[in-house]
Amino acid sequence: MRIHELAGVPRVTAGAGAHRQVGPIAAALAGDVQNAFLVVDPGLAATGLVEEVRTSLAKAGLAVILFTDLKSDPTIAQADRAAAAAREARASIVVSVGGGSALDLGKAVAAIAPDPRSVLAYELGRAPLPQRPLAKICVPTTSGTGSETTRTAILTRADHAKVWLWGDALKADEVVLDPEFTVSLPAHLTGATGIDAFVHAVEAATNRNANPFGDIFAHEAIRLVAGHLSRAVEHPRDLAARAAVQRAATFAGIAIDNCGTAIAHAIGHAMGSLRPIHHGRAVGIAMLASLPWSIEDNEDRFAACALAMGADPEASAFVAAYEKLLRSIGLKVAIADEFAGISPEILAAQAARPENATMRAANRRAVSEADLLAFADNVLSVA
Repeated sequence: MRIHELAGVPRVTAGAGAHRQVGPIAAALAGDVQNAFLVVDPGLAATGLVEEVRTSLAKAGLAVILFTDLKSDPTIAQADRAAAAAREARASIVVSVGGGSALDLGKAVAAIAPDPRSVLAYELGRAPLPQRPLAKICVPTTSGTGSETTRTAILTRADHAKVWLWGDALKADEVVLDPEFTVSLPAHLTGATGIDAFVHAVEAATNRNANPFGDIFAHEAIRLVAGHLSRAVEHPRDLAARAAVQRAATFAGIAIDNCGTAIAHAIGHAMGSLRPIHHGRAVGIAMLASLPWSIEDNEDRFAACALAMGADPEASAFVAAYEKLLRSIGLKVAIADEFAGISPEILAAQAARPENATMRAANRRAVSEADLLAFADNVLSVA
């Protein structure tokens, strides 16, 4: 019998209006130096959400240093600049507000700020992260990456490769889930981020590391996305649907924190390193392209995912239900025009790079070079 463990889960404060608790939570965590480094997705500036969080922090007595110099798929250079700014400001806590990009950047800043070395020193586990990271709070405004509950941060190198940092120093101390903070997310991004959470959950429940503890969170995340994502896309102000998908992303984050991802993420990361494409859309397309191969010799685990979706407990039923979910939210799966000039050979070679090795190795079915080429061809020709 295998030995399993469930890694610690940050304390979660959830519910409509929960963002008003960010200030008191931060004040309790910050210690003697009440300086909060607020990392915010710049796209939130027009929504008023940033000011609400800043006001909550200020009312709790914290000095606030705002950092918005980031973009989707944040770079190592941005993380280095942010960490330097946090050190200069003598920040004692990092509060991250936004999608996965803002959360990953904020977590990385909190982890590396105690050491002046570049993030490059820690990429792909080259060196242990510094001890005694800054305290950190994650406030997600999308429901996809689950970064709020993982020990991982994904950053982009100068050569466009997506590389990971990993370690307990990256895990949030506190998570605040407020469905009101997801209402302004456009329909296409609500759909794409929800599919990201769904793929996280499915891969965690079907890869080599899948275990009964991870299944609890993964299957519940699958159930929540299948039951509520279409409603959240079509009726963006439905807070119950928004909250359900938000919980799904958090649960899926716990699942991948313990079990990891698999081949769809190896391909999705490769896609994102070659062309600008939303990560959730990329992994969603990659899963669609690789599913017929993935379910072979793994039918029981995919059948359990089908059951979680409310479909017949058969692997083939999961494939059909998944494609139906993609179509129901209007996710565009055809990418041939966007990836013009990228051959299957180029995409397959990118998926075979070292930064994607962990995801390939976690796949329950061994992945060959020929398999990668077949997946790449499928991805580029799906319609």
